[in-house]
Amino acid sequence: MSFDLNEEQRAFRDVMHAFVDERIEPHAAHYDREQIYPQLSFDACVEMDLPALWVPEAYGGAGADMVTQAIMAEEIARACASTSVTMLISKLGMLPIMNFGSEAIKQMYLPRIATGEIQASYCLSEADAGSDVAAMHTRAVRDGDDYILNGSKYWITNSGVSETYTVFASTDPEAHGHGITCFLVEKDWGVEFPKHEDKLGLRASPTGEVVFSDVRVPATHRIGEEGEGFKIAMHTLDRSRPTIGAQAVGIAQGAIDFAGNYMKGRKAFGAPISELQGLRFMLADMAIRTEAARALVYRACATIDAGDPDNQLSYLGAAAKSFASDTAMSVATDAVQLLGGYGFTKEFPVERFMRDAKITQIYEGTNQVQRVVVAKHLLK
Repeated sequence: MSFDLNEEQRAFRDVMHAFVDERIEPHAAHYDREQIYPQLSFDACVEMDLPALWVPEAYGGAGADMVTQAIMAEEIARACASTSVTMLISKLGMLPIMNFGSEAIKQMYLPRIATGEIQASYCLSEADAGSDVAAMHTRAVRDGDDYILNGSKYWITNSGVSETYTVFASTDPEAHGHGITCFLVEKDWGVEFPKHEDKLGLRASPTGEVVFSDVRVPATHRIGEEGEGFKIAMHTLDRSRPTIGAQAVGIAQGAIDFAGNYMKGRKAFGAPISELQGLRFMLADMAIRTEAARALVYRACATIDAGDPDNQLSYLGAAAKSFASDTAMSVATDAVQLLGGYGFTKEFPVERFMRDAKITQIYEGTNQVQRVVVAKHLLK
Protein backbone atom coordinates (compact mmCIF):
# COMPACT_ATOMS: atom_id res chain seq x y z
CA MET A 1 0.00 0.00 0.00
CA SER A 2 1.33 3.43 -0.95
CA PHE A 3 0.38 6.57 0.94
CA ASP A 4 2.06 8.85 -1.58
CA LEU A 5 0.50 10.52 -4.61
CA ASN A 6 1.74 9.15 -7.90
CA GLU A 7 3.55 11.34 -10.39
CA GLU A 8 0.40 12.18 -12.36
CA GLN A 9 -1.50 13.14 -9.23
CA ARG A 10 1.35 15.33 -8.04
CA ALA A 11 1.45 17.11 -11.39
CA PHE A 12 -2.33 17.62 -11.28
CA ARG A 13 -2.09 19.05 -7.77
CA ASP A 14 0.57 21.54 -8.87
CA VAL A 15 -1.52 22.64 -11.85
CA MET A 16 -4.62 22.99 -9.68
CA HIS A 17 -2.72 24.98 -7.06
CA ALA A 18 -1.55 27.56 -9.59
CA PHE A 19 -4.95 27.66 -11.31
CA VAL A 20 -6.80 28.30 -8.05
CA ASP A 21 -4.42 31.07 -7.01
CA GLU A 22 -4.82 32.80 -10.38
CA ARG A 23 -8.46 32.20 -11.36
CA ILE A 24 -10.48 31.33 -8.23
CA GLU A 25 -9.04 33.10 -5.19
CA PRO A 26 -9.32 36.67 -6.58
CA HIS A 27 -13.13 36.37 -6.85
CA ALA A 28 -13.87 34.44 -3.63
CA ALA A 29 -14.46 37.33 -1.22
CA HIS A 30 -16.63 39.26 -3.70
CA TYR A 31 -18.94 36.35 -4.43
CA ASP A 32 -19.25 35.55 -0.73
CA ARG A 33 -19.98 39.15 0.20
CA GLU A 34 -22.57 39.68 -2.54
CA GLN A 35 -24.05 36.18 -2.14
CA ILE A 36 -24.13 35.58 -5.89
CA TYR A 37 -23.32 32.53 -7.98
CA PRO A 38 -19.55 32.36 -8.75
CA GLN A 39 -20.00 32.47 -12.51
CA LEU A 40 -16.47 33.59 -13.41
CA SER A 41 -15.01 30.88 -11.21
CA PHE A 42 -17.31 28.24 -12.69
CA ASP A 43 -16.43 29.36 -16.22
CA ALA A 44 -12.73 29.11 -15.36
CA CYS A 45 -13.29 25.55 -14.12
CA VAL A 46 -15.07 24.69 -17.37
CA GLU A 47 -12.08 26.05 -19.31
CA MET A 48 -9.93 23.62 -17.31
CA ASP A 49 -12.34 20.75 -18.16
CA LEU A 50 -12.91 20.15 -14.44
CA PRO A 51 -16.62 19.19 -14.79
CA ALA A 52 -15.42 16.26 -16.92
CA LEU A 53 -12.97 14.99 -14.31
CA TRP A 54 -15.20 12.31 -12.77
CA VAL A 55 -17.30 11.47 -15.86
CA PRO A 56 -16.32 8.13 -17.49
CA GLU A 57 -14.39 8.39 -20.72
CA ALA A 58 -17.20 6.60 -22.58
CA TYR A 59 -19.38 9.67 -21.99
CA GLY A 60 -16.83 12.35 -22.83
CA GLY A 61 -15.16 12.63 -19.45
CA ALA A 62 -11.67 12.12 -18.09
CA GLY A 63 -12.55 9.15 -15.89
CA ALA A 64 -10.16 10.32 -13.17
CA ASP A 65 -9.61 8.29 -10.02
CA MET A 66 -11.21 9.39 -6.76
CA VAL A 67 -7.97 10.59 -5.19
CA THR A 68 -7.47 12.95 -8.13
CA GLN A 69 -11.05 14.16 -7.68
CA ALA A 70 -10.33 14.77 -4.00
CA ILE A 71 -7.28 16.84 -4.94
CA MET A 72 -9.49 19.03 -7.13
CA ALA A 73 -12.06 19.55 -4.35
CA GLU A 74 -9.34 20.29 -1.80
CA GLU A 75 -7.42 22.78 -3.93
CA ILE A 76 -10.50 24.78 -4.94
CA ALA A 77 -11.84 24.82 -1.36
CA ARG A 78 -8.48 26.15 -0.21
CA ALA A 79 -9.57 29.45 -1.80
CA CYS A 80 -13.35 29.25 -2.28
CA ALA A 81 -15.52 26.57 -0.71
CA SER A 82 -18.55 27.80 -2.68
CA THR A 83 -16.84 27.12 -6.00
CA SER A 84 -15.68 23.76 -4.67
CA VAL A 85 -19.23 22.64 -3.93
CA THR A 86 -20.30 23.95 -7.34
CA MET A 87 -17.84 21.47 -8.87
CA LEU A 88 -19.00 18.64 -6.59
CA ILE A 89 -22.77 18.97 -6.82
CA SER A 90 -23.19 17.76 -10.40
CA LYS A 91 -21.36 14.57 -9.53
CA LEU A 92 -23.67 14.03 -6.55
CA GLY A 93 -26.67 14.62 -8.79
CA MET A 94 -25.39 12.32 -11.52
CA LEU A 95 -23.96 9.42 -9.49
CA PRO A 96 -27.37 7.69 -9.36
CA ILE A 97 -27.63 8.00 -13.14
CA MET A 98 -24.07 6.77 -13.67
CA ASN A 99 -24.50 3.75 -11.39
CA PHE A 100 -28.19 2.85 -11.81
CA GLY A 101 -29.51 4.66 -14.89
CA SER A 102 -30.24 3.23 -18.31
CA GLU A 103 -27.70 3.56 -21.09
CA ALA A 104 -30.03 5.96 -22.90
CA ILE A 105 -30.21 8.26 -19.86
CA LYS A 106 -26.43 8.19 -19.46
CA GLN A 107 -25.91 9.11 -23.10
CA MET A 108 -28.48 11.89 -22.82
CA TYR A 109 -27.00 13.71 -19.82
CA LEU A 110 -23.44 12.70 -18.88
CA PRO A 111 -21.73 14.18 -21.97
CA ARG A 112 -23.46 17.52 -21.36
CA ILE A 113 -22.40 17.47 -17.72
CA ALA A 114 -18.82 16.78 -18.82
CA THR A 115 -18.68 19.88 -21.02
CA GLY A 116 -20.25 22.11 -18.37
CA GLU A 117 -23.27 22.74 -20.60
CA ILE A 118 -25.61 21.65 -17.81
CA GLN A 119 -25.39 21.09 -14.07
CA ALA A 120 -27.23 18.67 -11.77
CA SER A 121 -28.66 18.81 -8.25
CA TYR A 122 -29.51 16.10 -5.71
CA CYS A 123 -32.95 16.30 -4.09
CA LEU A 124 -33.21 14.07 -1.04
CA SER A 125 -33.81 16.24 2.05
CA GLU A 126 -37.16 17.74 2.98
CA ALA A 127 -38.26 20.21 5.65
CA ASP A 128 -39.01 17.36 8.07
CA ALA A 129 -36.92 14.62 6.47
CA GLY A 130 -33.22 15.35 6.57
CA SER A 131 -31.36 12.68 8.52
CA ASP A 132 -34.61 10.68 8.64
CA VAL A 133 -34.88 10.04 4.91
CA ALA A 134 -37.72 7.53 5.32
CA ALA A 135 -39.99 10.32 6.59
CA MET A 136 -40.20 12.06 3.21
CA HIS A 137 -43.57 13.24 1.94
CA THR A 138 -42.82 13.88 -1.75
CA ARG A 139 -44.98 11.51 -3.82
CA ALA A 140 -44.75 10.06 -7.31
CA VAL A 141 -47.85 8.37 -8.71
CA ARG A 142 -47.79 6.31 -11.90
CA ASP A 143 -49.99 7.64 -14.69
CA GLY A 144 -49.61 5.59 -17.85
CA ASP A 145 -46.13 6.13 -19.27
CA ASP A 146 -45.42 8.91 -16.76
CA TYR A 147 -45.25 9.63 -13.06
CA ILE A 148 -46.94 12.65 -11.47
CA LEU A 149 -44.59 14.21 -8.94
CA ASN A 150 -45.78 16.36 -6.01
CA GLY A 151 -43.88 17.67 -3.01
CA SER A 152 -40.98 19.88 -2.04
CA LYS A 153 -37.31 19.44 -1.23
CA TYR A 154 -35.23 21.64 1.07
CA TRP A 155 -31.55 22.56 1.36
CA ILE A 156 -30.95 21.84 -2.33
CA THR A 157 -27.55 22.98 -3.59
CA ASN A 158 -27.58 24.82 -6.94
CA SER A 159 -31.34 25.29 -6.66
CA GLY A 160 -32.55 27.15 -9.74
CA VAL A 161 -29.12 26.99 -11.41
CA SER A 162 -29.01 23.29 -12.28
CA GLU A 163 -30.85 22.05 -15.34
CA THR A 164 -31.53 18.57 -13.90
CA TYR A 165 -32.70 17.38 -10.46
CA THR A 166 -32.27 13.85 -9.17
CA VAL A 167 -35.36 13.47 -7.00
CA PHE A 168 -36.26 10.82 -4.44
CA ALA A 169 -40.00 10.35 -3.91
CA SER A 170 -42.32 7.84 -2.30
CA THR A 171 -44.12 5.55 -4.71
CA ASP A 172 -45.47 3.33 -1.90
CA PRO A 173 -46.19 5.33 1.28
CA GLU A 174 -47.26 2.18 3.13
CA ALA A 175 -43.81 0.66 2.75
CA HIS A 176 -42.38 2.93 5.49
CA GLY A 177 -39.22 4.05 3.73
CA HIS A 178 -38.84 1.02 1.49
CA GLY A 179 -41.13 2.48 -1.16
CA ILE A 180 -38.84 5.32 -2.25
CA THR A 181 -38.01 5.67 -5.95
CA CYS A 182 -35.44 7.81 -7.78
CA PHE A 183 -36.20 10.04 -10.78
CA LEU A 184 -34.30 12.41 -13.05
CA VAL A 185 -36.35 15.59 -13.55
CA GLU A 186 -35.55 18.44 -15.91
CA LYS A 187 -35.91 22.01 -14.70
CA ASP A 188 -38.14 22.99 -17.64
CA TRP A 189 -40.80 20.41 -16.79
CA GLY A 190 -42.41 22.81 -14.31
CA VAL A 191 -40.03 22.73 -11.35
CA GLU A 192 -40.39 25.78 -9.08
CA PHE A 193 -37.83 27.55 -6.88
CA PRO A 194 -39.75 29.79 -4.45
CA LYS A 195 -37.08 30.38 -1.82
CA HIS A 196 -33.32 30.69 -1.43
CA GLU A 197 -31.65 30.62 1.97
CA ASP A 198 -29.59 33.48 3.42
CA LYS A 199 -26.79 31.35 4.82
CA LEU A 200 -23.95 31.66 7.29
CA GLY A 201 -21.42 30.13 4.90
CA LEU A 202 -21.14 28.91 1.31
CA ARG A 203 -22.87 32.17 0.48
CA ALA A 204 -21.92 32.05 -3.20
CA SER A 205 -23.49 28.61 -3.62
CA PRO A 206 -27.29 28.94 -3.97
CA THR A 207 -29.27 26.75 -1.59
CA GLY A 208 -33.04 26.67 -1.72
CA GLU A 209 -36.39 24.99 -1.86
CA VAL A 210 -37.39 22.98 -4.93
CA VAL A 211 -41.11 22.44 -5.46
CA PHE A 212 -42.88 19.90 -7.68
CA SER A 213 -46.55 20.57 -8.38
CA ASP A 214 -48.07 17.92 -10.68
CA VAL A 215 -44.76 17.66 -12.53
CA ARG A 216 -45.03 14.97 -15.19
CA VAL A 217 -41.94 12.76 -15.37
CA PRO A 218 -41.58 10.13 -18.13
CA ALA A 219 -41.15 6.59 -16.82
CA THR A 220 -37.98 6.46 -18.92
CA HIS A 221 -36.52 8.89 -16.38
CA ARG A 222 -37.06 6.61 -13.42
CA ILE A 223 -33.63 5.58 -12.13
CA GLY A 224 -33.57 1.94 -11.13
CA GLU A 225 -36.73 0.08 -10.17
CA GLU A 226 -39.58 1.26 -7.97
CA GLY A 227 -38.63 0.93 -4.32
CA GLU A 228 -34.87 1.05 -4.93
CA GLY A 229 -34.55 4.74 -4.10
CA PHE A 230 -33.26 4.38 -0.54
CA LYS A 231 -30.57 1.95 -1.65
CA ILE A 232 -29.57 4.30 -4.48
CA ALA A 233 -29.44 7.31 -2.15
CA MET A 234 -27.20 5.57 0.40
CA HIS A 235 -24.97 4.06 -2.29
CA THR A 236 -24.52 7.56 -3.73
CA LEU A 237 -23.74 9.27 -0.43
CA ASP A 238 -21.15 6.62 0.46
CA ARG A 239 -19.28 7.57 -2.71
CA SER A 240 -19.74 11.30 -2.31
CA ARG A 241 -18.91 11.87 1.36
CA PRO A 242 -15.14 11.45 0.98
CA THR A 243 -15.03 14.45 -1.36
CA ILE A 244 -16.87 16.52 1.26
CA GLY A 245 -14.01 15.48 3.50
CA ALA A 246 -11.62 16.72 0.81
CA GLN A 247 -13.46 20.03 0.69
CA ALA A 248 -13.07 20.32 4.47
CA VAL A 249 -9.34 19.57 4.20
CA GLY A 250 -9.03 22.35 1.62
CA ILE A 251 -10.77 24.85 3.91
CA ALA A 252 -8.43 23.87 6.75
CA GLN A 253 -5.37 24.18 4.51
CA GLY A 254 -6.44 27.61 3.34
CA ALA A 255 -6.77 28.72 6.97
CA ILE A 256 -3.33 27.32 7.84
CA ASP A 257 -1.67 28.97 4.86
CA PHE A 258 -3.12 32.38 5.59
CA ALA A 259 -2.52 32.25 9.33
CA GLY A 260 1.08 31.12 8.87
CA ASN A 261 1.87 33.94 6.45
CA TYR A 262 0.16 36.45 8.73
CA MET A 263 2.21 35.30 11.72
CA LYS A 264 5.47 35.91 9.86
CA GLY A 265 4.48 39.51 9.07
CA ARG A 266 2.68 40.55 12.24
CA LYS A 267 4.93 41.93 15.00
CA ALA A 268 4.33 42.06 18.74
CA PHE A 269 6.78 42.74 21.56
CA GLY A 270 9.39 43.71 19.00
CA ALA A 271 9.36 40.49 16.93
CA PRO A 272 7.12 38.54 14.52
CA ILE A 273 4.44 36.64 16.41
CA SER A 274 5.65 33.53 14.55
CA GLU A 275 8.45 33.46 17.13
CA LEU A 276 6.03 33.05 20.05
CA GLN A 277 6.08 29.39 21.03
CA GLY A 278 2.44 29.27 22.12
CA LEU A 279 1.31 30.43 18.68
CA ARG A 280 3.79 28.20 16.86
CA PHE A 281 2.36 25.20 18.71
CA MET A 282 -1.19 26.22 17.70
CA LEU A 283 -0.20 26.33 14.04
CA ALA A 284 1.63 23.00 14.34
CA ASP A 285 -1.42 21.32 15.85
CA MET A 286 -3.58 22.74 13.06
CA ALA A 287 -1.26 21.22 10.46
CA ILE A 288 -1.03 17.85 12.24
CA ARG A 289 -4.81 17.43 12.38
CA THR A 290 -5.21 18.53 8.77
CA GLU A 291 -2.56 16.09 7.53
CA ALA A 292 -4.29 13.26 9.40
CA ALA A 293 -7.64 14.26 7.88
CA ARG A 294 -6.11 14.33 4.41
CA ALA A 295 -4.73 10.81 4.83
CA LEU A 296 -8.10 9.47 5.97
CA VAL A 297 -9.88 11.16 3.05
CA TYR A 298 -7.42 9.72 0.53
CA ARG A 299 -7.82 6.28 2.13
CA ALA A 300 -11.59 6.43 1.67
CA CYS A 301 -11.15 7.63 -1.92
CA ALA A 302 -8.66 4.86 -2.68
CA THR A 303 -11.17 2.35 -1.30
CA ILE A 304 -13.71 3.56 -3.88
CA ASP A 305 -11.10 3.22 -6.64
CA ALA A 306 -10.37 -0.32 -5.49
CA GLY A 307 -14.05 -1.28 -5.63
CA ASP A 308 -14.47 -1.54 -1.84
CA PRO A 309 -13.01 -5.07 -1.62
CA ASP A 310 -13.41 -5.35 2.17
CA ASN A 311 -16.87 -3.74 2.33
CA GLN A 312 -15.54 -0.87 4.46
CA LEU A 313 -16.55 2.11 2.36
CA SER A 314 -19.54 3.19 4.47
CA TYR A 315 -17.34 3.12 7.57
CA LEU A 316 -14.33 4.82 5.99
CA GLY A 317 -16.42 7.44 4.20
CA ALA A 318 -18.26 8.34 7.41
CA ALA A 319 -15.02 8.46 9.38
CA ALA A 320 -13.27 10.60 6.76
CA LYS A 321 -16.12 13.05 6.35
CA SER A 322 -16.70 13.54 10.08
CA PHE A 323 -13.03 13.77 11.08
CA ALA A 324 -12.10 16.11 8.24
CA SER A 325 -15.06 18.43 8.82
CA ASP A 326 -14.49 18.57 12.59
CA THR A 327 -10.86 19.35 11.80
CA ALA A 328 -11.81 22.12 9.37
CA MET A 329 -14.04 23.78 11.95
CA SER A 330 -11.38 23.56 14.66
CA VAL A 331 -8.54 24.74 12.41
CA ALA A 332 -10.50 27.65 10.94
CA THR A 333 -11.53 28.79 14.43
CA ASP A 334 -7.90 28.64 15.55
CA ALA A 335 -6.88 30.67 12.49
CA VAL A 336 -9.30 33.40 13.54
CA GLN A 337 -7.73 33.32 17.01
CA LEU A 338 -4.22 33.60 15.59
CA LEU A 339 -5.17 36.78 13.74
CA GLY A 340 -6.74 38.26 16.87
CA GLY A 341 -9.10 41.16 16.18
CA TYR A 342 -8.21 41.14 12.50
CA GLY A 343 -9.45 37.56 12.24
CA PHE A 344 -12.88 38.78 13.29
CA THR A 345 -13.14 41.18 10.35
CA LYS A 346 -14.12 40.55 6.77
CA GLU A 347 -10.91 42.21 5.59
CA PHE A 348 -9.22 38.82 5.98
CA PRO A 349 -10.51 35.45 4.72
CA VAL A 350 -10.19 33.37 7.88
CA GLU A 351 -13.66 34.36 9.11
CA ARG A 352 -15.03 33.10 5.78
CA PHE A 353 -13.13 29.83 6.21
CA MET A 354 -14.71 29.44 9.64
CA ARG A 355 -18.21 30.12 8.30
CA ASP A 356 -17.73 27.77 5.35
CA ALA A 357 -16.27 25.00 7.53
CA LYS A 358 -19.45 24.70 9.59
CA ILE A 359 -21.61 23.28 6.82
CA THR A 360 -19.17 20.43 6.20
CA GLN A 361 -20.17 19.09 9.62
CA ILE A 362 -23.83 19.13 8.57
CA TYR A 363 -24.52 18.36 4.92
CA GLU A 364 -24.41 14.96 3.24
CA GLY A 365 -25.19 13.53 6.66
CA THR A 366 -24.52 15.28 9.96
CA ASN A 367 -21.45 14.19 11.88
CA GLN A 368 -23.73 12.67 14.48
CA VAL A 369 -25.22 10.43 11.77
CA GLN A 370 -21.69 9.57 10.61
CA ARG A 371 -20.89 8.35 14.10
CA VAL A 372 -23.99 6.15 13.98
CA VAL A 373 -22.59 4.61 10.78
CA VAL A 374 -19.14 4.10 12.32
CA ALA A 375 -20.57 2.54 15.49
CA LYS A 376 -22.82 0.23 13.48
CA HIS A 377 -19.77 -1.01 11.59
CA LEU A 378 -17.85 -1.63 14.79
CA LEU A 379 -20.69 -3.41 16.58
CA LYS A 380 -22.11 -5.52 13.77
